[in-house]
Amino acid sequence: MTRTIPTDSPAPSFQSPAPLSTWARNIAPSPTLAVDAKAKTLIAAGEDVCGFAAGEPDFDTPEHIKEAAIKALRDGKTKYAPTPGIPPLRDAIARKYSEFYKIPTQASQVIVSPGGKFSCYLAILATCSAGDEVIIPAPYWVSYPEMVKLAGAVPVPVLATDETGFKLTPAALEAAITPRTRLLILNSPSNPTGAVYTRAEMEALTAVALRHNLYLMSDEIYEHLLYDGAAHVSPASLSAAARERTIIVSGFAKTFAMTGWRLGTIIAPAPIAKAISELQSQMTSNATTFAQWGALAAYTEPEKTQAALAAMLEKFDQRRTFLHAELNKIPGIKCLLSQGAFYLFPNISSFGIEDRIFCERLLDEAKVAAVHGSAFGAPGFIRISYATSEEILAKGVSRLAQFCAGLSKRANTPAG
Repeated sequence: MTRTIPTDSPAPSFQSPAPLSTWARNIAPSPTLAVDAKAKTLIAAGEDVCGFAAGEPDFDTPEHIKEAAIKALRDGKTKYAPTPGIPPLRDAIARKYSEFYKIPTQASQVIVSPGGKFSCYLAILATCSAGDEVIIPAPYWVSYPEMVKLAGAVPVPVLATDETGFKLTPAALEAAITPRTRLLILNSPSNPTGAVYTRAEMEALTAVALRHNLYLMSDEIYEHLLYDGAAHVSPASLSAAARERTIIVSGFAKTFAMTGWRLGTIIAPAPIAKAISELQSQMTSNATTFAQWGALAAYTEPEKTQAALAAMLEKFDQRRTFLHAELNKIPGIKCLLSQGAFYLFPNISSFGIEDRIFCERLLDEAKVAAVHGSAFGAPGFIRISYATSEEILAKGVSRLAQFCAGLSKRANTPAG
């Protein structure tokens, strides 16, 4: 039935727009991207900035992966793909987890998403309802709490300091669990600390989670970036019971220097995988088709893939040990040696300055971009990425040392 408006009705009054949604008003922008954007703006203006903020490999995507994507474009692989991903790629991912990690996986349990970040969000959406609590060990990746809030759930950070190697303990996990707890997020190797859980540590945490019937979201995006003999352990590899409660999220961005390709992966128990696929079907349809064919080459040409990864790891390891040694030479800074990823997380609390202010001044005065620890739920620290050149690392840590020396001098200068 058509509604008619009388000709003598008053003219409509124009009011201010309605307020933004709860989600839009409560979401916090990514502090890592904000610092990186400011650094790039300064660089574009001609400033000599040492960028330690971005979590992005400074290497190019391996040639065989790029060539496979180019061929897919030329072959016309530019149409919609199945929502959970192209079958050959899902088959290859399932084989990897079944054979390499000994996690029995069917292709039907695999979803390819538009990025590891979106994989995390889908995992949370599929398992959490309004009011559910999600335990997030801190220091945490900046997006976890915001994703939880976007799902209507409640983030519950649990701080693990450098005194415990930035690792959540079973006792701390047990103390944080309530009747509303639904999900535990684990990230090993860790962003921002580079911490890697041992098998025994992962078994202990998983045992607590299973005893309370929790789901686990295991973010394994840095799974191949490991040093000093550290081994990656997925909770899904520990037992059949753990597999039924674990959602593995990963992707191609970090291991294969494919950050701009936006390809993530999810391995989940069959009912959850089905739900995630249905969510994705309504939100994005599918990850970019020709990009998936490019990513497939990482599996179909393993020798080239391993060679590219080995070269990248060798460089990262050299940078890691150099930067760790140089940071610990700076009076007032303490820094643990990471075992994975490409970050160090030094403690700067001795300077008595809020970490956010520390980083703002470091960028403004010394032209060094780093991210404050409070962004990761850990005040008193800063995150430094060594996914940059040796030249920039050397110059940047020298500037950091001079900046810290200036802070100490000012702190020890009597007033008046």
